[in-house]
Amino acid sequence: MPLFLRWRAERDLKRKTDRYVAGLMAEPAAADVQWLATTAARGDSDHAAWELRYARRALGLLAAERDALDDRTASLVARALHDALARDRQVASAMLEVAERQFNARLSAYRDVLAARAGAATPGRLGQTLFAFSGGAFREVDANVGRAGELLAAYLAEAGAALREVYGAAALPEHLPPSALAKR
Repeated sequence: MPLFLRWRAERDLKRKTDRYVAGLMAEPAAADVQWLATTAARGDSDHAAWELRYARRALGLLAAERDALDDRTASLVARALHDALARDRQVASAMLEVAERQFNARLSAYRDVLAARAGAATPGRLGQTLFAFSGGAFREVDANVGRAGELLAAYLAEAGAALREVYGAAALPEHLPPSALAKR
């Protein structure tokens, strides 16, 4: 590919990635923060807000890893998330390393939840994970854990929809099965 065309393609991909990550950096709804603070975080709204921020960002990165059409997308999203966290005004510069470690812990836990096959249904496990990080009771999938799971399942669905909107959806010919395209 000629240099100029490659530069344009990379610039376009970066612009798409920045747009996708901007959505992942959105603040959680105030009502969701208050609900999580009340039910799991012992009244700590700041802790609840951070757990919801981490969850949205982690699930967005996992959606990119799992569903992106281009293999580079997940690494570009990870890099852009790292840069966005470093610029986040809500993270004190002295606490950036702590925020990165906390995010990575949540990312690993949510990855395990999505990969697990046993136990509660995925929304239940998502809710249990959010409640575990938030300091709430999570052993039983009660109404609160269920609501947390539904909230995070919605975050995951939003990330998938944003991924398709920003990067495009797979388009397969109606008359050919996907396996026929692999043989070409």
